[in-house]
Amino acid sequence: MEDYIGLDVSMKETAVSIRREGKRVWRGRCASDPKVVAELVRKRAPAAKRVVFETGPLSVWFYHALRAEGLPAICIDARHANAALDMAANKTDANDADGLAHLGEVGFFREVRVKGFDSMLTRTLVAARTRLVRITTELSNQIRGLMKTFGLLVPAGKGSTFERNVRNLLVDQDGLTPIVLPMLDAWRSMRVRAAELGRQLVAGARQNRACQILMSNPGVGAITATSFVTAIEEPDNFKKSRSVGAWLSLTTRRDQSGEVDYDGHISRRGDRHLRGLLYEAATVILTRSCADSSLRWSDGVTALRIAFSL
Repeated sequence: MEDYIGLDVSMKETAVSIRREGKRVWRGRCASDPKVVAELVRKRAPAAKRVVFETGPLSVWFYHALRAEGLPAICIDARHANAALDMAANKTDANDADGLAHLGEVGFFREVRVKGFDSMLTRTLVAARTRLVRITTELSNQIRGLMKTFGLLVPAGKGSTFERNVRNLLVDQDGLTPIVLPMLDAWRSMRVRAAELGRQLVAGARQNRACQILMSNPGVGAITATSFVTAIEEPDNFKKSRSVGAWLSLTTRRDQSGEVDYDGHISRRGDRHLRGLLYEAATVILTRSCADSSLRWSDGVTALRIAFSL
């Protein structure tokens, strides 16, 4: 007999449901700790065939930890799971766990490829740097806005130029200086921290062969190359290169029903940050780079359209 386990994972507790031969044989709750879950599964379901849970904030940790415990952990797409779980009359964690166990039993699910810890660590580095850069931008804009209220217009400039301009304008501003200077100190501190993380990114990209190849293209720097490599991980994960664009939601959606058939905009699912980086790189290749490149295929398409329109 084979057991199928569904896990509805939350921050504090995890709802567990065990099915065997088409029937639920046990369900309950335990702490959201992979080791605790593994002990429970070994006790209640010694013949575990599939341990199914949805994508979420803890899915990477749970997947690798349960695999390390020797359990057949399977992470499935939450969007696909919701279509089946919404059929339950009552929306509860226990019912969700039972629904996931049922999906695992019938095999009607799409397994998600969970990234390795090394890739997630690098992606965390990229996310941390991006967040710090955004904080510095928000702080500088806030400083400009506060000073503008009192008729102090900060001239255009970045980095040390911005700081020097702010300090010059704060001379003889006894009421405003104690308010703005702490924000300026925080802005400078965030810039230093972001630069430190940026140096770590560049050092890692220089040691990665795939990143070096990508960075040889115009418009592709260490951040874009690192984000792309850690998102793809292994090229063998895709049967053909054209599938990568669809996986990143860079291809148009198709809506066909009866005689209606049209292509819409991209779905905007998946890695939003990486899509933005690739869009920026494409813009540089098409508009700012003067070097000839086979990547500028759109120039040929535009020339053909002009030729056929004459």
